Amino acid sequence: MIIEIKIPSPGESITEVELASWFVENGAIVSKDQEIGEVESEKATLPLIAEKGGKVELLAEEGDTVKVGTVVCKIDSSVVAKETDPTIKADFKTDTEQVSAEPAKSDIEVESSSQKRDRESEITENKTTREHSSVASSEVKITPVAKKMMEEEGLSVDDILMGLRKITSKDVSSVVGLAETGLHSFKNIEASRSENRSSMSQLRKKISERLVAVKNETAMLTTFNEADMSVVMNLRKQYQDKFMKVHGVKLGFMSFFTKAVTLSLQKFPTVNSFLDGDEIVSPEYCDVGIAVQTDKGLLVPVLRNTEAMSLADIENQILEIAGRARKNRISMDELAGGTFTITNGGIFGSMLSTPILNPPQSAILGMHNILDRPVAVSGKVEIRPMMYIALSYDHRIIDGRDSVGFLKSVKDFIENPTSMLFGVNDPASVLFDL
Repeated sequence: MIIEIKIPSPGESITEVELASWFVENGAIVSKDQEIGEVESEKATLPLIAEKGGKVELLAEEGDTVKVGTVVCKIDSSVVAKETDPTIKADFKTDTEQVSAEPAKSDIEVESSSQKRDRESEITENKTTREHSSVASSEVKITPVAKKMMEEEGLSVDDILMGLRKITSKDVSSVVGLAETGLHSFKNIEASRSENRSSMSQLRKKISERLVAVKNETAMLTTFNEADMSVVMNLRKQYQDKFMKVHGVKLGFMSFFTKAVTLSLQKFPTVNSFLDGDEIVSPEYCDVGIAVQTDKGLLVPVLRNTEAMSLADIENQILEIAGRARKNRISMDELAGGTFTITNGGIFGSMLSTPILNPPQSAILGMHNILDRPVAVSGKVEIRPMMYIALSYDHRIIDGRDSVGFLKSVKDFIENPTSMLFGVNDPASVLFDL
């Protein structure tokens, strides 16, 4: 039986996608529900799943742009039982050896002539590949320095690269791990003027369009502040083990910032607003997007109704949804919407930046690296772990008072996390019933 694998639809407005990659080779045997490839659109990456096990026939190549609903792969499910029969595989030696004996009579009877041809063709293909690899290896040019290093390290040409080009000492250093400490070999590095070109993915194109649109269509400004992370860091250290035992997840900084942002959005609702034509829409809920860097680009999965979440709820959802985002297994619904976004450039070492808006949202918070810095505390200079925080906002909706007030509120909640228990009111107001 022939099974057709068609391009799935990433969304109503998407008519074509890019075939990002195949995980199997043409003619390979796959099992049911195995991921055999993935497609990428301007909105998301989706897997191609084998509906049944069998032998695959790939009808499109990686990088092709194909329309939704197009058949890109066929699976012959009748091949599975016979091709994976261990009695058939036992008739063969290694790839480089000839068939040593004829199959048993019973095996001949269950094997069709077409399958026998496929089997023999596969052996010939394997031999040809090996022979080609040997010829290719002998034709590679190697500099004297690189050759000496390869001999000392016991490396062959195939260990360094697959293909035909000159091997330099830099290539060898990369393989044996000398690149990081090989300052002494600078004089042996050969200059290169080569370039690599690759086409932009559909997702990267869409991200580019949105970023340019934000710069052209909004009045974006950025305001800055800094937060003393001492209390948060001490709380994490004190309660980390117990938190993990009870909730099964680590207590991170993102949950504190997400909660601080949520409470601050309730104090300054214009920061939680967006433009819809000539109207300003101010949701009464908080849907906070968490920017996640993936191999495919920056994705922003959304945590819904963070006003109703505890720190443990936030940490568990971030762990689960960010993990699927990095594996390109996140749905469009999980990326859609959002009233505010948090991005953390600090994990890459950023000290200060101006994050760009995630439309149609009107504001985004940028977290940064935590560094020990001298600060004035009660008239004395102390070394404290400090983080610069930045709020980029659309000045068409958000005034300076609200933007500065919002960022100051986030700072206050971070520096005094227990005040989050009192919501938008400070502890003293609750105490005095104000």
